[in-house]
Amino acid sequence: MHKLNVLVFGPDSFIDTLNELKSYLKFNFYKQDNDFNKDVDVLFFYKQSYENKDGKYAIHNINAVKILATNNKIAGNFYDAVLKLPTTVNEINSIIESSVAKKLFSKNSSIMIKKYLLDKNEKKLIKEDLFIVLTEKEIQLLELLSNIKTPISKSKILSSVWFYSSDADTHTVETHIYRLRKKINEKFSDENFILNDKRGYYF
Repeated sequence: MHKLNVLVFGPDSFIDTLNELKSYLKFNFYKQDNDFNKDVDVLFFYKQSYENKDGKYAIHNINAVKILATNNKIAGNFYDAVLKLPTTVNEINSIIESSVAKKLFSKNSSIMIKKYLLDKNEKKLIKEDLFIVLTEKEIQLLELLSNIKTPISKSKILSSVWFYSSDADTHTVETHIYRLRKKINEKFSDENFILNDKRGYYF
């Protein structure tokens, strides 16, 4: 992982404290200003920053992990983690790194397919309040179909998911897709989730 870029919002005393600790911090940090143009990994903001217009706008519009530093938790779900004040250098480094790692893990374990969320960690296909539980092979099949935007032949699916040779029996693919379509249709009333034509299967 690259050294993280952290954009800091807060009063001068908050910024000054971070400056004093700079040599101990495991990330690059930058004070909010109009010229900031780096890729931001984390927004690290003091609770009062949320009360001014510029801070509130940035917090809601910059796509980054958001960490609130406070001695009194603010109601709402606009942040990913809370750093309780007073704190230590180790706690600051730890919450910055762990919050980014958690966000990356969550991103890598979830895939949007049409209007569904494929949660690889929970092994579920989710739509609104409904979900079905998937097998490992079903997850791999859905991942393959989502990664390749053109129809995929049975033999290609067989070699990619089951690691069989392309001339092996393709009934394995047909059987699994039939069962998966049945599960999806029974739970979500969706007959068109996995489509197919003479070229193969696709979304």
